[in-house]
Amino acid sequence: MACRITELVIDCVEPQRLGEFWCAVLGYVEIGWDGDDLGIGPAEGGFGGLQPALVFSRSKEPRRGKLPLHIDVSATDRDQGAELERLLALGARKVDIGQTGEESWHVLADPEGNEFCLLRERVEPA
Repeated sequence: MACRITELVIDCVEPQRLGEFWCAVLGYVEIGWDGDDLGIGPAEGGFGGLQPALVFSRSKEPRRGKLPLHIDVSATDRDQGAELERLLALGARKVDIGQTGEESWHVLADPEGNEFCLLRERVEPA
């Protein structure tokens, strides 16, 4: 049997703030909170579900900018332009990492500066 990714852990200063942002982005809900770590995931899956949960772990010195591992997201119910506007309204910001303008994706940062990409292709909801 192989392994499956069940959780991605992201160090941050404000777990609640990032959790709220990413819940709105992904349609996730809070699935666990112990005061320092906030877990979010699909309402029907929780920890260990088919989609990985995200855990925001309180840290005094979180990484900012490009992480060795970053998140890519794809819209499920609208085109890329409409999804970009939604993400910006939620608190994401555009980030310039040297793009040429010809890329099919947008580089963004969450409220704590963690970079992620919005891809062009729509996908089916999970």
